[in-house]
Amino acid sequence: MTIRVGDFVEISSKEDGFLGSYFVARVVAAKPAKDNFTVEYENLLSDEDENKKLREVVRAADLRPCPPLIRVSGFDVLEVVDAYDGDGWWVGRVTGRVGADRYSVYFDSTGDEFVYSGCVLRVHQEWEDGIWVPSHT
Repeated sequence: MTIRVGDFVEISSKEDGFLGSYFVARVVAAKPAKDNFTVEYENLLSDEDENKKLREVVRAADLRPCPPLIRVSGFDVLEVVDAYDGDGWWVGRVTGRVGADRYSVYFDSTGDEFVYSGCVLRVHQEWEDGIWVPSHT
């Protein structure tokens, strides 16, 4: 995978309370010799200046391209999904359907379960050997 300045990527957070989450960012600088990139997050703000987007240096191993959209008419119980919440995508599992287009989603990383509209869920995909692989239930 070749990542270039200007590309949009997702960053996998390793911080406590953020495991199992991905945040969208744009690459603003690359240091291939050091295998890291400077990114600017789309929805996270700087602690020092709330008017500026957060920038940080991340390891290449902690980023991936943004996954392609897979259109689906709904989600099945036990299907692995990503839920957009708190400015990022969180990996969870559908535990039930609530009405026409709402789903209960359980998150192993936190032990929490929340209800989401289908419009903020996507099919979970893993970036493996340079290709996107959709999760299977």
